[in-house]
Amino acid sequence: MEGSLSIFARFKMHLGLFLLILFDVLIVMSILYLSIFLRKSVLPEILPLKPFTGDMMTYYWIFPIWFFVFLFQGAYTRRLTYWDEIKFLWKSVFIVFLTIFTILFIGKQGARFSRGVILGMSVLSVLLLPTLRILSKRFIYSLGLMRRKVLIIGAGQAGTMALHALQREKNLGYEVAGFIDDDRAQEYIEGYKVHRGESRIERFIKKCCIHDVVIAKPEIKKERLVEMVNKIQHKASSILYIPELTGIAVLGTELRHFFDEQTMVIEIKNNLERKTNYLLKRSFDCLVSLFLFFITIIPIMIISLLIKLTSRGPAIYKQERMGKHLKPFYCYKFRTMYIDADERLKKLLETDPEARKEWERYHKLKKDPRITRIGSFLRTTSLDELPQIFNVLKGEMSLVGPRPVTREEIEQHYREAASLCFSVPPGITGLWQVSGRNNTTYEQRVSLDIWYVRNWNLWLDIVILLKTVVVVIKREGAC
Repeated sequence: MEGSLSIFARFKMHLGLFLLILFDVLIVMSILYLSIFLRKSVLPEILPLKPFTGDMMTYYWIFPIWFFVFLFQGAYTRRLTYWDEIKFLWKSVFIVFLTIFTILFIGKQGARFSRGVILGMSVLSVLLLPTLRILSKRFIYSLGLMRRKVLIIGAGQAGTMALHALQREKNLGYEVAGFIDDDRAQEYIEGYKVHRGESRIERFIKKCCIHDVVIAKPEIKKERLVEMVNKIQHKASSILYIPELTGIAVLGTELRHFFDEQTMVIEIKNNLERKTNYLLKRSFDCLVSLFLFFITIIPIMIISLLIKLTSRGPAIYKQERMGKHLKPFYCYKFRTMYIDADERLKKLLETDPEARKEWERYHKLKKDPRITRIGSFLRTTSLDELPQIFNVLKGEMSLVGPRPVTREEIEQHYREAASLCFSVPPGITGLWQVSGRNNTTYEQRVSLDIWYVRNWNLWLDIVILLKTVVVVIKREGAC
């Protein structure tokens, strides 16, 4: 493949890699310096610690450990999406510090090095490393370095989807060069040229210095696909093939190879049916909910008082919702509506056709007459859902899961999908909240709930929780 790239293109790739390694060294040095500063100047003011006399050179041996772990894990060869990069970095940090503590334990050197510095460095790495490294990569990409040119074969719906995915995932550093498709009449797709001549792909790869090829033609016949892959496999660095697997679980799937038969199978797992995974999810819910309870108990008391002072009725109300296996339970929320909310809604729907259409489609209104002044703020910031922490601790809900809905909504919208969606407890937040919130139609919400249950893993819950924080801060689509 290197032969198809110009000397200048290879130089830019290697220069970008050098800068990434340099940035990694600077980031680790900064984290170590900050950890030493905290141990030397901040912690002694809070805790009764012995004076610290170490410096940066005392911990020089940490740098080769860090570098070799990154190298072994593929930090300089793999292209990862934003959230996969964060997962990869946290995993690498765990391996680095597990290695460090193992060396100190086996070598009986624990007394020579401050555990506070090393523990502080591990915490700071989890907090700072993902952001700093991702920003470093974005900066390198902005210089035109380390970018990989991608050719998309197929200018149909799958090809357009591939284009959008590559444009959205800026962390990958891909640059779409264009499309090749003999079966399409259009000359451009969103400003990208659609070329003819699939039989001349090899020459196109060499002429345009293409690194990777995406095959996005689900309708392609097997014989043609095999011929195409064999033709370009040794011309491009890698080939990404998009099969037609819409509606099938994709997270956690694994490829199994049968070498004697020269074939492979896709293993699709039912993660939430495994007791160990369910216990893991439940343990995660309890730990995070307890933490949230202790840091929000005072805000909960203040909000309750404000609700009581500004409108008649209880501060917290409960509504029947359908839980796991469609078992009903009472879902807690801060009251955000007037006590005569039903009458207010009925009057509006009878007099406003546009509001009635909006209600029938979304089951929500952007300008809802039922909502109190403080209720509008609570909903916008999602603080109205804080009492659901108690539902999570009781085991009736999860932090992340399908929407808690009424029996009527299940009969009207979920139908046969209800047994699948509610094979798990409903969640305070979910995939639909971070996928457009109120801008998402009800049918799309159901589809997102189905996708979540089929594709669940613990990392997906963590990503949704982190995305929820961002959505709440930005107030994207919140009502």
